This record gives sequence, structure tokens and C-alpha cells, in this order.
Amino acid sequence: MPLNFRDTSIAFKAQSTRSLQRSKWIFFILSKSSLVRIGKGLTMVAFSLRIPINYLILKTVFKQFCGGQTVSDSKNVISKNWKYHVASILDYSVEGQIDELGFDQTQKSIIETIDLAKNNSGVPLAVFKVTGLVKASLLEKVSSGMNLTKDDLASWEKGLERIDEILAHAYSLDVPIMIDAEESWIQSAVDDIARKGMELYNKKDVIVYNTIQCYKIGQLSLLKKNIDQSIKADYLYGVKLVRGAYMEKENSRSKKMGYRSPIQPSKYDTDKEFNECIKYVLKIIGSPAKKKGIGLIVGTHNEESTILAAKTLKNLGWENNEAPVWFAQLYGMSDNISFNLANNGYKTAKYLPFGPIKEVIPYLFRRAEENTSVEGQTGRELSLINQELLRRQEKKI
Repeated sequence: MPLNFRDTSIAFKAQSTRSLQRSKWIFFILSKSSLVRIGKGLTMVAFSLRIPINYLILKTVFKQFCGGQTVSDSKNVISKNWKYHVASILDYSVEGQIDELGFDQTQKSIIETIDLAKNNSGVPLAVFKVTGLVKASLLEKVSSGMNLTKDDLASWEKGLERIDEILAHAYSLDVPIMIDAEESWIQSAVDDIARKGMELYNKKDVIVYNTIQCYKIGQLSLLKKNIDQSIKADYLYGVKLVRGAYMEKENSRSKKMGYRSPIQPSKYDTDKEFNECIKYVLKIIGSPAKKKGIGLIVGTHNEESTILAAKTLKNLGWENNEAPVWFAQLYGMSDNISFNLANNGYKTAKYLPFGPIKEVIPYLFRRAEENTSVEGQTGRELSLINQELLRRQEKKI
């Protein structure tokens, strides 16, 4: 059965009509950049003045894009998704922690998601961001090669210890875990952490995955270098391919500081880089008879790239449900891709953010700004939701 990303009866079968109507309202707001800016400003003012707006957020954008405030809260969404063979990847979306208490809480939450993944077939993978465990300013120092103070070194060693405890725990339970990408000025340190994790834990199976953001220039070359390095050092390479999530911040910083932006000059170039990376990794994975030395997660909301990966796997001889590749999209977005992929037997998962409302606000703002800036994303969501609402109305569902 060919993939049909316009089949809204499958795309939205997990959602009630009331839920779809809420989604329609949210994506309408997100389609208006001025409303997004105003909403962001008003939210920050409300928090600073301690105006109680948690309930409003909880019932709107938080409900749209997050699973809950805790792992336990998120289990209902996990079960609902898994009923339709769409897995969930629990993402503790608290970023930019600055003190030991925050780092310890993040580590505890990540360990909890790994434990759940071990015992819940609907949670196949875990994930974390290094900035939840190490100060971003320290990652920037390490990435740029700056000398570290005595206090810096102590903090760095403690951060590495936390990360290794997480990776070791995932390894002990045989739970694959992804390390998310960060901004370019701290990514070098993150890449080193991921590489060392792979060297330690990717000997028999792919446990540790790093992330490559293809909206940055030169990522295909980086991917080839990383794979060559893994072969020489005799460890398995795990990679999640995404387009990226920090475009406006990257361009603004490069302009302000007077260096060339690392971001691709156009969406066409980003799409080309992403698709070339997919083809390269799948070529190495090869046919079912070939020994596997690499793990791939295709993180995309792009229909053309998804079809490219699916067709390539088919041409290599893989059955949909046996292909060694996961497709992943964000919860609350691109259900037309996720649920239709799963309906056709592909391994599909939703990134399911969770965490305290106030702490997850930066994540929600980034999602809002991404929907506003990515051409066609919000329009597609609205069009498909309207199509499904009309279908239900006509069939009196």
C-alpha cells in the first residue's frame, strides 16, 4: 500500500472532534507571527508578575505539544499513541539549567524515562539535551577551546559524570538513547560527548545516537567523517537526522558578532543536504542480508524526505516493519505523517515533551516560532484539520 499522507481518517483517528477543534484554533494563532510575538510577551509578563496562567497554558499549547508535567502524567498519551502503533519518546524538555539542583533533577527525570522505556513497548527510545545537565556557558568554553578555571573543571567533570551515568544506565537496560543537537557554538563539545559515549557503549548494538542538523552547512561531509571514524575505532554509529531548530537564533548571533552564518543559504539547500544524508546512511545500511554497523532515526516533518527514505528502504529489500530505521515527528504536529507511516508498518515515534509548565515554556516558544517561520508547516496542519473536520461533519461522525 503506497503512503498517502492526505488520508486524514488515519492521520487523526486518535483525536476527538473537540481535540481537533482545539488544534485548529492553536495552529491558526501560530499562523500569525504577530500573535505569536504578543503571546510570548504577555506570557513572560504574566510569569514575572506571578499572574496565575498555568491552567490556561495547560489546556491549550501545553496540551497540544506536551504529554504532561511528569512521566506518570504522560502515560495516557503514550497509551493512546501506541494503540495505533505510534511509539513515544519521552523528552524532559527543561533546557538551560544553571545550578546543581536543576542538573540533578534533569538527570533523575531522564533516568526515569529510560526505566519506563525498558518496561513499556510503546517507548522504544530515550533522549536528552546536554544543556539540561551542563551549563551552556561551560559547553561554549569547551567548544571554543578556552582555558577552564578550577571551578569550571570541577563543573565539567561533574557534568560528564552525570552524562556517563545516564548512558551507562541506558546501556545496562539495552535502551537506545539519543543526544539532541544544540546551538552551533556549543555543538562541538556535545559531539565529543556523543562520540565518547558511542566508543564506550556501541560495541554490540547501537545504544547512543548523536544528532546532525542538516540546515547547517557541511553536514554530509561531517556525517561521512563520523561514520569513517566509527569504522576505524570499531564502534557502531548512531545518528538522528533532522533539519534543525535554531535558525533564527543562529542567523541573529552570526550577524551580531560578524561571522558567516553556519545556516544553509536556502530551504532548497537544507532539503538537499538532508536527503543526501538519508541516501548516504541507507546506502551503508544496505540490504537485510548485510551486517549492520549503523543506526538511523529520520526526524522530519517533510513528506518528500519521508517518502524518499521509505522508498529507498523498500528498494533495498526491507519489509516495512523490519527496517532498521525509526521515523520521528514532534507530538502535536504532522500526525498525517506519523499515523500513516505507522498504519503502513513503519517504525514511527512521536517526540513527547514533558516537564513543569513554567520550565517547559522555552520549548513551547521555540515550537511556536518554528511553526511561524517554517514555510507551509502551519498552513498544512490547518488544511488537514479542516479536511478531517469536514469529513466528520459530512459523515456525521
